[in-house]
Amino acid sequence: MLKKLRVSNIAVVERAEADFAPGLNVITGETGAGKSVLMGAISLALGGKADADIVREGAKEAEVEADFDGKTIRRTVSAQGRSRAWIDDESVSIAELREFGAGLVDVHGPTANQRILDEGFQRDVLDSFGQIDLSRYARHFGELSTLRSKLASLRGDSSEEEADMLRFQVNEIESAALTDDDDTIAERQAAAAHAGELAESANAVTEALGGDGSAAEMLARASAEMRRMARHFPAAAEWAERADGLADGVQELSREVAEAASRVDSGEDLEALDARLAVVNRLKRKYGPTLSDVIEKFNAKKARLAELESRDETIAALEKDIAAADAAVRKAGAEISARRKSAAGKLSTAVTDALHDLGFLQAKFHVKLGAIEPEAHGMDSVSFMFEPNPGEPARQLAAIASSGEIARVMLAVKGVLAGHGSPHTLVFDEIDANIGGEVGRVVGERLKSLARRHQVIAITHLPQSAVFGDRHLVVSKSVSGGRTRAEVLPVDGERRVAEIARMLGGEKLTSVVKKHAEELLRLSD
Repeated sequence: MLKKLRVSNIAVVERAEADFAPGLNVITGETGAGKSVLMGAISLALGGKADADIVREGAKEAEVEADFDGKTIRRTVSAQGRSRAWIDDESVSIAELREFGAGLVDVHGPTANQRILDEGFQRDVLDSFGQIDLSRYARHFGELSTLRSKLASLRGDSSEEEADMLRFQVNEIESAALTDDDDTIAERQAAAAHAGELAESANAVTEALGGDGSAAEMLARASAEMRRMARHFPAAAEWAERADGLADGVQELSREVAEAASRVDSGEDLEALDARLAVVNRLKRKYGPTLSDVIEKFNAKKARLAELESRDETIAALEKDIAAADAAVRKAGAEISARRKSAAGKLSTAVTDALHDLGFLQAKFHVKLGAIEPEAHGMDSVSFMFEPNPGEPARQLAAIASSGEIARVMLAVKGVLAGHGSPHTLVFDEIDANIGGEVGRVVGERLKSLARRHQVIAITHLPQSAVFGDRHLVVSKSVSGGRTRAEVLPVDGERRVAEIARMLGGEKLTSVVKKHAEELLRLSD
């Protein structure tokens, strides 16, 4: 249940609070006073569309906060159009807010009423009324769709061309017989190509490091002199040890260079290395950049080729699976169709009765079903048929209903659905538009009846409807400091009588108008 709505800097509303009660909450006020702002604020809080135009002139941002039972929703819109949302002070995306809000409030306005003309909405209404669970059917249909997609992929016009390309690519990589040694092929080729030069340099290095007058010999002589110094200068002993360590390092380096030189001079076939390097580099350019990438793509292409080459067997198996999945879908769909047929008759009767209560005394409402091939929502087309007058053929609601009739049909449908899992709070924006007189009173009674099981919030221009409210809020506006401001105040007692009288058209609270207002309020109790 919506308990409180706080609005800041939205259009003409600088700051306002509205407290709502259980039962029927009616909102009235002069045209242009800001009633639509409240509806917009509720829609905004539930994740509705927002842009910078809603922000009050001169304000940095607009804000709406809605308190429900144990939950608080808050949303802001900056003057630049940036929107943010929170649920219990935890930041959420607008999509998450919208999903959360859908379970709390159902909003019906002039635009929302048009939803009843959509076949998808009509089907959802029927399924909700009949408490029809589509989960089993949806699971089977999903499996069938997946299998059909696989089959279409295998039967695609390009599958044979793809197989030919994969055969070439797999053969190209496979014939290269790549090994781990190919990772070093570039280094080996470079070494072999410059073997003479490398051997000459290596010999020069080993002679410099280990021959007469070499670094090792010089370090040995220096170490001996340092040890003699140590007899009179102890620090020289540490120098001698360091010189010995350097000598050992020089000798190790000399051995490494000599061993490397011997490998370089091992006589590898340069022509063979050149050819192998060309093969490896070509594969890297096409499937790389690294050798491991080439091998990974080879494995993937080989697996895909195997799948395509066994296509006939795979297609046969898929066709068998599809036949079984299609049978399961049709069986589940037939069960849903049977339940929809049963629910359609009951919904037709219930909505027709509700329409009679709303002033369509001779009208008939009918839910028409048609058989279709399996789709995601089942195997039925659903159409709401409307016969406003006796003797006229029933036609689709969208083809013949006026806006006022659509509003009342929606109200009738919502009344019927009230006990079938709809959100606890229902909001109606001018559900009684384009009607008046006795029908307005009937609409008020219907809203009151809905409010026995739901919290109902209704904007109305009709006093005949407004008098049925358990709580009456009036939106008014004033001008102060050159700025228009709106406020929302509850009314009761004499103030409520005055508001009903205003709605009756009484510019002044004459005794006649007051008596009429009091009589309407008395009859609504």
